Amino acid sequence: MEFLQSWWAAIWGILAESGPWLLGGFLIAGLLNTLIPKEKVFRHFGGNDFKSVFKAALFGAPLPLCSCSVIPTAAGLRDAGASKGATTSFLIATPETGVDSIGITWALMDPLMTLLRPLSAILTAMCSGLMVNRFAADDATALADEPVEKSCCASKTAAEPRLRERLIGAVRYAFGKLMSDLTPWFLLGFLISGLITVLVPDDFFGGTLPNGWPSLLAMLVVSMPMYICATASTPVAAALIVQGLDPGAAVVLLLVGPATNITTILVIRQFLGKAVVKIYLISLVVCSLLIGWGVNLLYSAFDMDLQNTIPHVHEMEHGIIATIGGLVLSALLLYHAWALWLRPKSESKLDSVT
Repeated sequence: MEFLQSWWAAIWGILAESGPWLLGGFLIAGLLNTLIPKEKVFRHFGGNDFKSVFKAALFGAPLPLCSCSVIPTAAGLRDAGASKGATTSFLIATPETGVDSIGITWALMDPLMTLLRPLSAILTAMCSGLMVNRFAADDATALADEPVEKSCCASKTAAEPRLRERLIGAVRYAFGKLMSDLTPWFLLGFLISGLITVLVPDDFFGGTLPNGWPSLLAMLVVSMPMYICATASTPVAAALIVQGLDPGAAVVLLLVGPATNITTILVIRQFLGKAVVKIYLISLVVCSLLIGWGVNLLYSAFDMDLQNTIPHVHEMEHGIIATIGGLVLSALLLYHAWALWLRPKSESKLDSVT
């Protein structure tokens, strides 16, 4: 019973600390999804050059898509004429970071890590995309020539939705479809981070497992097969840092975890080819390890201790905004969990009775 109480206290501490930032991130994600004209953006990614790879990374970085939900968008980019390098850059930058994960990083870590995380994602994506453009032959770089139908029926101009309708659509997308898609991984991330906080002894990392390259390599091995989104991986990384993991190894987890899993690799192989998959994985591994090593050097050079910056859950004192944010986030996650798993079962039982 005492274990369950400690586990719940750890989970609630993370929920309350991250709730307001996470809700704000979802809202921004909804606005981005509703207001950005995707068909115009896609036209910038057709070249086998630095510019297209850079634009793809920059465009993908703020989007709150996980490693599987990014695949249809990336396929749309490819079909619209994006080069293999630009598509690869988008595939890496998008799941590694996003406006929602940046918000929760600010809430749970420190300003330096909040800045380093998206920059590391963009750098990793660009290196991988440039390597793909350099070593993998591209057989579909031309933009789609077919014109996009911009109007309907007999109207000569597209019927643009009013601002009010677009804002309502943004909220519905953010706290409806998007949160529903991510709910299983949020719940898993919060549960795992709570367990880590309770079960892993203080200073396990740096003591039992030495920090530096051993921790970097350990996080690489652990995170590659994981299927966890950027936002859900953040509380896990924060909990590991509190238990002694160095910042660089946490960055490896935050970069590699969201960008690699079996499903993603198989689908990438299908629509980009085996050669791209090899370059994708090699570039991601090398860049993540080097960035993690550099992050450790940076924190050491500035004599910054991220472990002491992150509050331990039993030391957290939550204000009214954090408490409300945690409650709202919990309610939304529970609703979507019910809608995903319990409501279909109850409806099937009713159908069988009738």
